Amino acid sequence: MEQPIIVSNLNDFIFCPASIYFHRFYEDLSTILFQSEFQLAGTHVHRKVDSGGYSTRRNVLQGINVYSDRYHISGKIDVFDKSTGVLTERKKKVSVIYDGYVFQVYAQCFGLREAGYEVNKIRIYSYDDNKNHDIPLPEDDPEMLSKFEKTIDAMHNFRLADFEQTNPKKCENCIYRSLCDRALVED
Repeated sequence: MEQPIIVSNLNDFIFCPASIYFHRFYEDLSTILFQSEFQLAGTHVHRKVDSGGYSTRRNVLQGINVYSDRYHISGKIDVFDKSTGVLTERKKKVSVIYDGYVFQVYAQCFGLREAGYEVNKIRIYSYDDNKNHDIPLPEDDPEMLSKFEKTIDAMHNFRLADFEQTNPKKCENCIYRSLCDRALVED
């Protein structure tokens, strides 16, 4: 059986499927060597959640692993309040709600539900401006759910050898472009 999709790779796949290969290639190295200042700042925002220091309330789950058998996807949630059913994904700064952000909370939602939790609301929290962005539940947004499922299917069937990048803007903003044989821009 193939490895499950990692929740955090959903956003990366949408940005550029080849970036997942390079991310895995570098995963044993210190992130300071290859991550951009924006990625390092995002890692800092998650530090309290990942260490379990975000909340001491017993009804708040933080940084736990979830798995969805339905979508064969696994990863960590940021914060889930069991008493209210609110799932929160924390981001450094949210100026646009990208599909990848929504797909991450959908995957977390499905994993929590399959584990027996009742998810009533999902949101994305922007750390820099202290704002919550409510995201419709998957069953309340059939168009986004369909896009999520198509992305999951594309990830399960992706072959790096067949991939050709067509968007130079993505390459301009990619931290791996100097290593990538598919990059459309040079350093």
